[in-house]
Amino acid sequence: ERDQLFLVYQPVFSLRENRVSGFEALLRWLHPERGVLAPNEFIAIAEESGLIHSIGEWVVRRACATLVQWPKEISIAVNFSAVQFQKVTILQTVVAALGEAGVSPTRMEVEITESMLISQHDLAIPLLKSLMELGVTLALDDFGTGFSSLTYLRRLPFSRIKIDQSFVRDMLTQPDCAAIVKSVIALAKDLHIEVVAEGVESSEQLEFLQRNRCDEVQGYLFGRPMTFDRA
Repeated sequence: ERDQLFLVYQPVFSLRENRVSGFEALLRWLHPERGVLAPNEFIAIAEESGLIHSIGEWVVRRACATLVQWPKEISIAVNFSAVQFQKVTILQTVVAALGEAGVSPTRMEVEITESMLISQHDLAIPLLKSLMELGVTLALDDFGTGFSSLTYLRRLPFSRIKIDQSFVRDMLTQPDCAAIVKSVIALAKDLHIEVVAEGVESSEQLEFLQRNRCDEVQGYLFGRPMTFDRA
């Protein structure tokens, strides 16, 4: 109500096409006393209070309004909270936001985490399938940090999986992390799913991912989260 929320956008770079393929929309709160706050500082409170539903609707509408101003080959990814899937109106919210902005559903990606799927399994699966039938793409975020990744890769036709940055950060110095990253990329290729590596910060990391045929990358090497006027 006080217009203190805003979105920043972090680019996702396609290694196959050698261009920015889209942006991930990230929520920020410009607090009058504490400055800019990241989601981990206030989302839990929003979930407990129930405000997450109105905040989530605002995020989707703002993301779509931004997306319509970008070239048609650019997509946008929006993160969803587990609590948001407790209301079936989430589907109507996405449909309405896309319709109001005049944006094709294929340009929107919904990002969900493994932990979200575990906690809201019964509610989330039908809604996610409905979103995919609409044309919205689906990404599994923080891949490798949960407990049932492979189960959900079979049950839902994800468009892409995102390798958690904790593996990318240590893959050049820790053999186990390197093995995990290479295995996830190979698995994604066999399943015909695109794979995104998060947290890429150096040219050495980029070269490793290129050698192993990673599809897309995201991280400070290509751009920090930025406001719309800089995206």
